Amino acid sequence: MSELGPLDSGFMELEDSDQHVNAGIGAVAILDGNPGTRAEFTARMAQRISVEARLHQKLRRALWDLSAPQWVDDPHFDLGHHLRWAALPQPCDEPALWEMVATVMEQRLDRDHPLWHCTVVEHLAGERWALIVTAHHSMLDGVSGISLFQRFCDPTSDTAATRHEPDSGGASGWDWRAMLADGLRLPVQAPAALLRTVRAAAPLAWNAIVPESRSSLTGPIGRQRRYTVARVSLAQVKQIGAAFDVTVNDVALAAVTAAFRAMLLARNEEPDTETVRILAPVSVRTTDANRVLDNRVSAMLPQLPTELDDPVDQLRTVHARLNKHKASGEAGAANSILSLAKWVPFAPLAWAVRTALRFPQHSIAGLATNIPGPTRTLRLQGHKVLEILPYAPIAMRLRTSIAILSYRDHLGFGITGDYDTTPDLDLLADTITTTIDRLLDRCPQN
Repeated sequence: MSELGPLDSGFMELEDSDQHVNAGIGAVAILDGNPGTRAEFTARMAQRISVEARLHQKLRRALWDLSAPQWVDDPHFDLGHHLRWAALPQPCDEPALWEMVATVMEQRLDRDHPLWHCTVVEHLAGERWALIVTAHHSMLDGVSGISLFQRFCDPTSDTAATRHEPDSGGASGWDWRAMLADGLRLPVQAPAALLRTVRAAAPLAWNAIVPESRSSLTGPIGRQRRYTVARVSLAQVKQIGAAFDVTVNDVALAAVTAAFRAMLLARNEEPDTETVRILAPVSVRTTDANRVLDNRVSAMLPQLPTELDDPVDQLRTVHARLNKHKASGEAGAANSILSLAKWVPFAPLAWAVRTALRFPQHSIAGLATNIPGPTRTLRLQGHKVLEILPYAPIAMRLRTSIAILSYRDHLGFGITGDYDTTPDLDLLADTITTTIDRLLDRCPQN
C-alpha cells in the first residue's frame, strides 16, 4: 500500500468539490490499420498492463478522512471494466473523433475500480483507428502518463517490459531513515527555507487570488465538453526558437497568446494587460522518476500579452515574462509548499483544500501545459502510432485548457473547452497554426 501525496489528493478534492468536473487527463493515439478482434486486443492489453502494478490498484479512503487515501490491490480486478469499444458515425472523420473524445472525457472514472480506462475507436477515415486513454489526475501527471502509454506500446530493443512496483517507501509508506535525517536537519534549515518559500510564494498567492480577469474566459462550467486539435511542425517551431533565441515552450505559448486574443476579439472583448493569466504547470520530475505514477509538478501564473497584436512582439514578451517568473522562484516556491504539506496531518490539510475550493476564483483565465513526448516512432500491437494528442481537463471556472505534446516531428495542441461557453474552440486551433506560419515568415534570413 502507498498513500496519495498532497497534490495527488488535491485532485480528488477538486473533483469532489464540483459535480461538473472530471479530473481525468488523457491522450488520443491515432494508429494505422485496424485494432483486430476484441479478444485479441484484450489479450494483448492484459499482457501490457501486467508491467505496472498501479493499474491493478484502487483507492481506499480512511474513515472520516483522518489519513490520506491509499492505493490498495483490487481483489476483483477485471480488465473488462477498463476497456470499451466504439465506432464513429459517418463520415468517420476527425471532427467526429474529437466529439467522441469530449464525450469520453466528460465521464468520471469509477472509484470502485482502478482509475484508468481505454476506449478503442474503430473505423477512423484514412484506414486508421484511435485509442483514447484516460487516467485520474490523482494517479499520474502528464510526464508519467506519457511514460505509461509507452509501456502500453510494443517493447523495443532499448525498452524492457519489466514489472514496475509502485514506490511506497516500505510497507508503511515511509522511509524512516530519511525522515530521521530530515528531522535532524530541520531545526537548522527550516527557518531559511521557510523565508525563501514565503518570499517567492507571495507573488504566486497574490496572482492566484486577485480578481484581475473579468473576461468570458472565466466563469461557471457545465458537465459537457468540447475538444479540438491544432497541429504544427516541431522542426518549424524549433526554427522559430533558434531565430529569436527563445525556447519551444515560448513559441508554443506565443501561439496560445495569439489564439486567446483572437477569441476575445471575436467575442467583442478588448484584451488588455490583465485579461489572460494562465496556470502553467512545471514538471519537477527527475528523469529517473519518469516511470513512477504520481504527480510531480509545480506551477507558474504568467500573464499572456494578449494586448499585443504583432506575433513577434507577443513571442518576445512571452519569453521575457516567463524568464521573470522563473527567476522569481515562483515554481520552486509552489513545490516547496507541497513538500511542506507532507508534514501536515491529512485531515486538516484536506479540510483546508476543500474550504479553498469553495471560493470561486476570478484571476486565472486558462491552463496551458507543455509535455515532452517520444521522439521515436511507437507501435502498439504491431500498429504504427501516427499521432499522440493530449487532453487536459477544465475546472475551477477555467473554461479552456490547452495541453501541448511533442511526438516525433510534430507538436500537438489538445484544446478542451466548456460546451456551452466555449463554442469557438476551432478559432483557437486555427489561430495557433496561422501564428506559427506568421512567425516562420518573420524569421530573420540567414
